[in-house]
Amino acid sequence: MITELYSNSIYMLLTILLFSLAVDLLLGEFPMQIHPVVWIGKIISFFKNILIKYDNKIAGLILSIAVIIVSSLIVLIPMAIARYLLPYNDMMIYLFKLIAILLLTSTFSVKLLLDSARDVEKDLRNNNLNKARQAVSYLVSRDTNELNKEHVISAVIETLSENIPDSYVSTVFYYSIVGIIASLCGIGDFDVIILAVLAAFIHRVVDTMDSMVGYKTKELYNIGFIPAHLDDALNYIPARFSGALIVVSAMFLRLNWKNALFIMRRDANNCDSPNSGYTMATVAGALNIQLEKEGVYTLGDNINPINVDCIEKAVDLARLTIFLVTIFFMFVFMDLILLML
Repeated sequence: MITELYSNSIYMLLTILLFSLAVDLLLGEFPMQIHPVVWIGKIISFFKNILIKYDNKIAGLILSIAVIIVSSLIVLIPMAIARYLLPYNDMMIYLFKLIAILLLTSTFSVKLLLDSARDVEKDLRNNNLNKARQAVSYLVSRDTNELNKEHVISAVIETLSENIPDSYVSTVFYYSIVGIIASLCGIGDFDVIILAVLAAFIHRVVDTMDSMVGYKTKELYNIGFIPAHLDDALNYIPARFSGALIVVSAMFLRLNWKNALFIMRRDANNCDSPNSGYTMATVAGALNIQLEKEGVYTLGDNINPINVDCIEKAVDLARLTIFLVTIFFMFVFMDLILLML
């Protein structure tokens, strides 16, 4: 029974998820030379350079399909090889799981997300506003050279909260949902893992496409239209799930969870994106602060002054939300395992 459990698809989904998160938290991002997301970026650039001259939405559709198919080979080739070798050596199951863990880890950016916010917080506590502005410039698309201290803090909290779904929740959502559905449909245990990791990876591919071409500039509007809307569609449920869990996190952290819920309902649609406001507005409400991107959106009420301590509290909210997401799916997996025993 123990051997059967170790190769059970639901058990493997759970352990691969937990080990992948642990690897990300301990080691952070892969080196640039071998990072799968860097490869994805190169694939996007290759097809973009070919298709952008057509300047229409069909080119964006072709870009999306081509990038997803080619990028999927990053997952399918190593996992298919390990899958093929399984019958020949019992040790291949460990190689298969290791490949799955590393590929799934590459889709997470939890450590980078939290550390980036902490670095800006440290710069501000050291009264180094220029360094903080420089650090924030790598995180947001706006010009940070003239931002005052309050707007730097706002920008950090905005990008931290906005990226909770992109950096972890959405990826885990699709990994878990696709894995569970595939398992319940009777697909082979190891093929379930391949499909689950592929689903997580495709989300990362779409997210990377959106970050590279999903802008409303004259050059990118047409080719980025499909990638941007595809990213919006994939993040629709995870963003709202994240917002709800931020409210729960605020409750545990003794922040203003009632206001978090109120501001999420009131201000979530103030942003151009149909999704980003659900996490940004909720964090603003929980901290009783106002987040503002000048001329674009305002979220929350200016109840408390925005200061450096707000970054620390926002990091705590993000960290606990990520923990709660993991716990949620862990319990789902464990319930399914118990039903199968």
